[in-house]
Amino acid sequence: MRMLINSPDTVVADALRGMAAAHPELDVDVERRVVVRRDARDGGRVGLVSGGGSGHEPLHAGFVGYGMLSAACPGEVFTSPVPDQMLRAAAAVDAGQGVLFVVKNYTGDVLNFQMAAELAEEDGLRVESVLVNDDVAVTDSLYTAGRRGTGATLFVEKIAGAAAEEGAPLEQVAAVARRVNEASRSFGVALSACTTPAKGGPTFDLPDGELELGIGIHGEPGRERRPMMSAREIAEVAVGAVLQDLAEAGPTDGPVLALVNGMGATPLLELYGFHAEVARVLDARGVPVARTLVGNYVTSLDMAGCSVTLCRVDEELLRLWDAPVQTAALRWGR
Repeated sequence: MRMLINSPDTVVADALRGMAAAHPELDVDVERRVVVRRDARDGGRVGLVSGGGSGHEPLHAGFVGYGMLSAACPGEVFTSPVPDQMLRAAAAVDAGQGVLFVVKNYTGDVLNFQMAAELAEEDGLRVESVLVNDDVAVTDSLYTAGRRGTGATLFVEKIAGAAAEEGAPLEQVAAVARRVNEASRSFGVALSACTTPAKGGPTFDLPDGELELGIGIHGEPGRERRPMMSAREIAEVAVGAVLQDLAEAGPTDGPVLALVNGMGATPLLELYGFHAEVARVLDARGVPVARTLVGNYVTSLDMAGCSVTLCRVDEELLRLWDAPVQTAALRWGR
């Protein structure tokens, strides 16, 4: 096993210690696994809390900061955080205006965030929850009932975070988060399996010369396996699947936010080349692109591959997307 780690047992704690050393603007509780922006309670705004299994960095702790998340709860690798973490995070960021939980649709995350919300309300905290379920590849998977939450999580956290930063009330922040999720769709492709520190080897078998269309961020099976395809061919399949599902959901006019996301082991040289094909397909289909983000944002450890996420936006959502943000992994406008 060739990994830059000390031990599989300490990989998450070690990463959090490194984050604390690199980002003094964050309050990183290594032992209790909560990352909080130090000014979370300033200004009396709604708190945003998210979290999930580690291995998807920079999601979620990398998005804690001005204009985005107030706190994040990292679990063990590919394992949901526990309700105590979420409750601790909610209490740390509550400034009297309530807390929004942003939850990816994976069974463990859903159940634990639901339990945390109930406990928080018993303690007198107002909590709303928004479920992210943007993946069009499959309806059910090994980790979830219903569609998986993937790249749209970034869009939800950024746009809802901007609304909270402006002082919007909890109900409005939750409503805009749901709008973003409903307007977003994703499709992922794996060129290789990922390797978890505990296993020390590939989490699934993907023979040489093949790829998996519709893969999940934990290596869950997708729609089908095919012989290796060109970037042009992959873009046709991925963008086509996303646009087809968006069309079934409602009107298809208007611009989109486009995220071309690496799964962790795909270099930017390849991602930008792939984005050229995504842009070509969108242009050919008459879909205007308002903003684009290319890079590794919602990853799967060392998996080679990518995902495409599109979000239909109006003037309000685009304004909130453009609003200033300053986190470890996403920053502009400040």
